[in-house]
Amino acid sequence: MFRALADVLRQIGGALATVVTLPFRALARLFGGASSSARGSRA
Repeated sequence: MFRALADVLRQIGGALATVVTLPFRALARLFGGASSSARGSRA
């Protein structure tokens, strides 16, 4: 039972992480390409 709960929490955490980081990645790509292209982009 605890293993199933851990798997569910892990899946939820992974989904939340992707959902939360995707917009920040898009914003970082936009602002990075617009402002920091002169000094080099950080991947």
